[in-house]
Amino acid sequence: MRVNGRARNPFAFARRFRATIFAFIAMWAIGLAALTAVNAFAQRVDTARQSQVVVATVQSQISDLTTAAFSPVLAGRNAGPTTAVAMGLQLQADKQKIRGSLSTLERLSGKIESGRIGTLMSRYFAGLDKIAALVVRGSVQLAILEFGRVEQPGGSYGALATKLSRANTIFGADAKRARLIGTVGSDAAIALSLLAFSFTLYRATRLAREKQQLLEQSRVEALTDALTGLPNRRKLFTDMENLLRESPPRPLTLGMFDLDGFKEYNDNFGHPAGDALLARAGRRLAAAIDGHGSSYRMGGDEFCVLVHEADAEPLLAAAQEALSEYGEHFEVSCSRGSVLIAPNEMTIEQALQHVDQRLYTNKRSSRTRQGGEGHDVLLRVLAESSLSLATHLSNVGRLAEAVARKLGLSDDEVTLTRLTAELHDVGKTAIPDAILDKPGPLDANEWALMRRHTLIGERILAAAPALAQVAPLVRSTHERADGAGYPDGLRADQIPLSSRIVAVVDAYDAMTSRRPYRLPLTPDEATAELRRCAGSQFDPGVTEAFIAARQEKAGAPHTHGSNGPTTIAA
Repeated sequence: MRVNGRARNPFAFARRFRATIFAFIAMWAIGLAALTAVNAFAQRVDTARQSQVVVATVQSQISDLTTAAFSPVLAGRNAGPTTAVAMGLQLQADKQKIRGSLSTLERLSGKIESGRIGTLMSRYFAGLDKIAALVVRGSVQLAILEFGRVEQPGGSYGALATKLSRANTIFGADAKRARLIGTVGSDAAIALSLLAFSFTLYRATRLAREKQQLLEQSRVEALTDALTGLPNRRKLFTDMENLLRESPPRPLTLGMFDLDGFKEYNDNFGHPAGDALLARAGRRLAAAIDGHGSSYRMGGDEFCVLVHEADAEPLLAAAQEALSEYGEHFEVSCSRGSVLIAPNEMTIEQALQHVDQRLYTNKRSSRTRQGGEGHDVLLRVLAESSLSLATHLSNVGRLAEAVARKLGLSDDEVTLTRLTAELHDVGKTAIPDAILDKPGPLDANEWALMRRHTLIGERILAAAPALAQVAPLVRSTHERADGAGYPDGLRADQIPLSSRIVAVVDAYDAMTSRRPYRLPLTPDEATAELRRCAGSQFDPGVTEAFIAARQEKAGAPHTHGSNGPTTIAA
């Protein structure tokens, strides 16, 4: 048998419940012992009663014997030789009967009590024989005198009668005592038997319940991912089968997600940190889909959702965002694919095949839109040039993407905006470090050189065909809504929307970051400054969209783990 993935040998049950088994055996043993004792006391009662009957019989026999022996003596002169002979024969017959009764009493009460009675009986028989001998010789007067001595309380008959009376009393008391003990023992045996039965029934019920719970737990574990707590692939198949059998059928969209950058995260921070990230992502995904469908972990860094809404796009976007996570020196984003399942037109296997193909088609096209290796190389160059600059660009890219989605831009426009944000300072690689790291204000010549970094960035990006669309957007990231920006003095809507978004986000991150020449502003202070400059330096609509997006993210949890970096959920 295998429970929770662990093989159990045949003695596992006995080891687990040995205390219960021992208690059960002990209770039954006590109950059986009590029943045995009850039976023994019942036999003792029966023996005592039989002994009383035998004693009563002996008393009756002695009375008959006395009557037979003394009647000729009491008759006086009428006693003759013939009568004496007849009396002798009768005495022998009666003695034999009494000896038989004594033998029965010995078997019932033991040799001690019957031996004492037998001793007194022998003395009494000797007295009778003496009386009989006197009668035979004709000494009737002497026989009468001997009869008087025998009948006295201290005589052999009186002692025997007293002993028999006491024996009868002893046997009666013993029977009464044995009957009382037997009754108490019987009640105790019944109580213990009932207790043992009740205990057995309770344990059997509990064991059955535990077995049912184990089966239920095994069933749940078989359908649940142990790391994230989400349902697994097997549960997805079961749920899809049930949903496709519904009548009338509901809209059903299957979405598949694959994490981008998770391998690098694992390599950099270790597998425990990677497991923790997957668990956080699973919780966020479940919260994003709650009430509108179901979420699943397919294995590895793949997740899946079943959405029951007619318009599934907002939920799929929310799920994609929930599975993405950004922090210092890392970025884990998410690619997705989806398919609308038509009942009776598509099998479960076909739906999974279609969504899998779309996922990886989108994953490849996403890497192409992002500039592929060229984008990665430039980000690496920036990181090697300045760690703080790389962190700044990662933050700006994340915030710019959130604003672009808040403004309702398409996926391609969101991607362009994010690339623009991540690469908007690439031209600073050509600016001397002395100017970039200067603790005080720049002079006119230094400002003139600094303002050329957008033009340098445009030329660098234009040299990579995959990033050609990003180049003009980077050029315009320092234009102002009032036309006082650089390098072209563009105004308002003349400035590309992606560039306007980057301008707001870049300014916010710069204000809230520590610089050599000033302390950082608080988020609220930086927000107030953005609003003050809206309409002059920044686009008002973009400014409000950024503030709204930041407020939505203000409650996002920060995770500090010993095995990984500080993270902010995207």
